[in-house]
Amino acid sequence: QVQLVESGGGLVQPGGSLRLSCAASGFSLRDYAIGWFRQAPGKEREGVSCISRSGGTTKYADSVKGRFTIARDSAKNAAYLQMNSLKPEDTAVYFCAITVGTHPELVTLVESGMDYWGKGTLVTVST
Repeated sequence: QVQLVESGGGLVQPGGSLRLSCAASGFSLRDYAIGWFRQAPGKEREGVSCISRSGGTTKYADSVKGRFTIARDSAKNAAYLQMNSLKPEDTAVYFCAITVGTHPELVTLVESGMDYWGKGTLVTVST
C-alpha cells in the first residue's frame, strides 16, 4: 500500500523548534521531489519547502527562509522539515507531498505540481 505519513507535529512555544518527518511506504522516495506544504485555519494551503530528487536543490518560501531546513534520507525512505524560531503564524497543518517531476533538480512550491499527498500533522505555536 502506497502511503506518505507525516509525524512530529505538536504544541510548541514561540521561538521553539520542531522536526517533522515524512515516511514513505510501498514505494521509494528516491524517484520523487518532496515538498512540504501547510494550511493555516481559514487560509489556503501554501508551499513551504521542496527538495529535489537528487537532494541537491532546495527551495523555501520567503516566510520560512533562514528558519526551516528540508532534508531527505534515502536509506530511511523519509524526508524531514526542521523548523526553528517558530512563530505563532507558523501554526498550521503541515503536509508532505511528492512529485515525479521532469528533471532531477526540479523543485516546486506549487500545490498543483504535486502528485501524491500525506494526510498532515498539526503544528501549533502558542504560549
